[in-house]
Amino acid sequence: MANRLQNPSRNQLAADRRKARHYAMQALYQWHMAGQALNEIEAQFQADYDMSHVDKEFFHDLVHNIPAQLTALHDLFEKHLDRKLTDLDPIELCLLRMGSYELLRRIDVPYKVAINETINLGKRFGATDGYRYLNGVLDRVAVECRAVEVAAEKGKAPKSAKPAADEE
Repeated sequence: MANRLQNPSRNQLAADRRKARHYAMQALYQWHMAGQALNEIEAQFQADYDMSHVDKEFFHDLVHNIPAQLTALHDLFEKHLDRKLTDLDPIELCLLRMGSYELLRRIDVPYKVAINETINLGKRFGATDGYRYLNGVLDRVAVECRAVEVAAEKGKAPKSAKPAADEE
């Protein structure tokens, strides 16, 4: 019975975060393309969209902290690209930044959720089959950022883990 009572709130949080990601992707795209100030973009979204079912704190975090950490984010995923950063579609670039940010900084979000949410946005807004590219890059980023979580999901110890002295 307790799970039934908890699920609606968990489902609501997931839905509110999904909407926050949707709007954040649009806001980050607008910032990338127009160079408009982030505070102005955030205010515009607050005024123009119904934000009643949006995790506003999550939206704010994504919109302000992704641009603040661009170098670290680019360093994280750029080595996994098969093309130059400048050759990426702007939507794919924004989504790689978002997905990488969640994998790196939002450990409260399971890595599979971060990747799947990014892929779903790629399917909706990106080029045909662009979501496959996002998936491949973010899978590699996840192994790097969340080695323990990825290994646990696959039932293996991470490569960097060494057996304890009494296990040898």
